[in-house]
Amino acid sequence: MKFYDRESEQQMLQEVLQQSRHEARMTVLMGRRRIGKTELSLRSGDSNVLYFFVGKKAEALLCHDFIEEIASKLGVPLLGQAKSFAEVFRFVLQLSETRAFTLIIDEFQNFQKVNATVFSDMQRDWDLWKRKSHLNLIISGSVFTLMRKIFEDYEEPLFGRADEMLTLQPFKTSTLKEILSDFNPDYTAEDLLALFSITGGVAWYVTLLLDHGKTRWKQMLESLTEENSPFINEGKNILIEEFGTDYVIYFSILTCIASGMKTSAEIKNELGIDNISSYLSRLEDYYGLISKHLPVFAKETSKKVRYQLNDCFLILWFRFFFKHQALVENKALKALGAIILRDYSSVSGLMMERYFVRKFQEQGRFIVGGWWDRKGFNEIDLVVVDPVGKEAWAYELKKDESRYDEASLKAKVDVMLAQTPELRSMKIHIGSLSKSDM
Repeated sequence: MKFYDRESEQQMLQEVLQQSRHEARMTVLMGRRRIGKTELSLRSGDSNVLYFFVGKKAEALLCHDFIEEIASKLGVPLLGQAKSFAEVFRFVLQLSETRAFTLIIDEFQNFQKVNATVFSDMQRDWDLWKRKSHLNLIISGSVFTLMRKIFEDYEEPLFGRADEMLTLQPFKTSTLKEILSDFNPDYTAEDLLALFSITGGVAWYVTLLLDHGKTRWKQMLESLTEENSPFINEGKNILIEEFGTDYVIYFSILTCIASGMKTSAEIKNELGIDNISSYLSRLEDYYGLISKHLPVFAKETSKKVRYQLNDCFLILWFRFFFKHQALVENKALKALGAIILRDYSSVSGLMMERYFVRKFQEQGRFIVGGWWDRKGFNEIDLVVVDPVGKEAWAYELKKDESRYDEASLKAKVDVMLAQTPELRSMKIHIGSLSKSDM
């Protein structure tokens, strides 16, 4: 698959590259696994690039790999056999005094387990050599919690050292349409919805499906449970390191949310966990996996809080793979595939709502959300507000547009206006959105 999107990110990396020709620069690139950080890093625009991957092995073995990379790419042997990353990094900084190049350190957070003193050693040498060095340093990591701690915690040695920090986001909806069109010019709305539902715009998942010819919705769903499918254990693979020994509790909570439980009371009743709010707060604020939502213009103190899982693929994984773990462990993948095909429609409506929310948010000029009353009797799927133009749109989302009930929506809008004074001075439009509008 060719390289799509990321124009603004590439421009930023190229500007930093030019700045590094005068003085060393450090860029920190974060994002979930599979989002495309490595590929983006390699497109910094530099012709001289060192790539260090921090695997989970002994520091001496890592240094051996790094020394070989330096010799191979720059033709400069490191005198002696360095056993510590501090020696290698110091050599790289000194070398960049007389020649400019880029160093990418991938999965940087793994140094926490290899040798945690690396961070203080780097801080010391970076401070000593930054002004006389011409190194373009790109540090990449996918364990969000550790990367934030390393670079955003005031007490950590590398706090404040990054010149740029970038969190890479999934592909935009317009980019997903462009990619799918390139692979299947005759794609249907159902095909686009399935691609969004499974991948959420995560680059590796998109590549995995389309490069293997899975361009139709049913093919995409069936590929999830093919023998040796990387999707089967993907949720566990990307989250187990984040959660550590508490993963069972967190996985259970995320399964509840993925299955449609929206309030802390519902989740508490299902799991019997008294301190559920502390787990939910950690999932939101520390791990960034869920978000807390309120009706549009509701006050922060409102008790109408609902939770949602942010990642589309993880919704599917927890809803099907983790929930039916017994089928996975018994390799009953055909049975699991049949369940996914049978129940996909129950989750695709939620995914269509996510698609439209993201589509409006990407325009950068709307307040986007939903609206519901305290008891949940009146609920509007999507409310889009133009605060400058003083207009708002209330939408009912239906995969089948023939099921749209305008009178019912109008009645709900009347209730919303009665309880939301911020909207009363605006021009209100009502309507429906369906697959054909994607």
